[in-house]
Amino acid sequence: MSYLSEEKILELSKKANDIRISIIEMLVEAGSGHTAGPLGMADIFTLFYFHILQHDPKNPAWEERDRFVLSNGHICPVFYATMAHAGYFPIEELKTLRKLGTRLQGHPHREYLPYIENSSGPLGSGLSQAVGMALADRMDKKDKDRFIYCFLSDGEMDAGNTWEAMMLAGKNKLRNLIAIVDRNNIQIEGFTEDVMPLEPFHAKWKAFNWHVIEVSGHDFRALNEVVEEAQAIYEKPTVIIAHTIPGKGVKEFERDYKWHGKPPSKEEGEMALKELRNLRF
Repeated sequence: MSYLSEEKILELSKKANDIRISIIEMLVEAGSGHTAGPLGMADIFTLFYFHILQHDPKNPAWEERDRFVLSNGHICPVFYATMAHAGYFPIEELKTLRKLGTRLQGHPHREYLPYIENSSGPLGSGLSQAVGMALADRMDKKDKDRFIYCFLSDGEMDAGNTWEAMMLAGKNKLRNLIAIVDRNNIQIEGFTEDVMPLEPFHAKWKAFNWHVIEVSGHDFRALNEVVEEAQAIYEKPTVIIAHTIPGKGVKEFERDYKWHGKPPSKEEGEMALKELRNLRF
């Protein structure tokens, strides 16, 4: 990782917007899928794949790569779009999202898309998978060579196995494990604090012996700095609670939980694409 210059931030901002455009195009073509979460996480995915992660699209099996685990697999449109823009597969393939025989399933499937570390769908499983990877790295004495990053949603904190994984990671002081929670405050049935309140969220992670940081999920420089802080913590795992705006980039979609699990219609997609393409940097 390195310092983010103004030029690099501008480059990342443009790339994130390109990824949002791809997300809308994919969802309209598929006629199904999730909108709010992918748009909200586009900045974070962009920062990771174009600045933070140790990875090589030309050699996806590179042994020294960081491990990236996506727990909330329903936001896969942003995952696929970011990987395509990073060079893992052709951008044109994004239009096959959720189609019969596609590699781009409605939830990521490692058997079909071998560039990814895990299959995901059942919410709450990803952190357990990441904990297992971090423990394996410790056993293999590789925990100082790379990081295990796990992206998860605030809504899936309703799943009990997430808390079991948190407890195990804290107990084992897994220093190379960094979790990033998309704190967008929505889930499919409404706002998280109405469905199953999470607050005091920060205090709960801390009680499980995690180093806890909160940050805006749309501020590239701040995000970069907190990841650097997380990488410097040696005595425990770190969680970054990233506050994001669901539907970010399209005013009509922003902060509306109804967009959690539905795609734009053709007309809504045209409106969203016009807004994104007219954005000035």
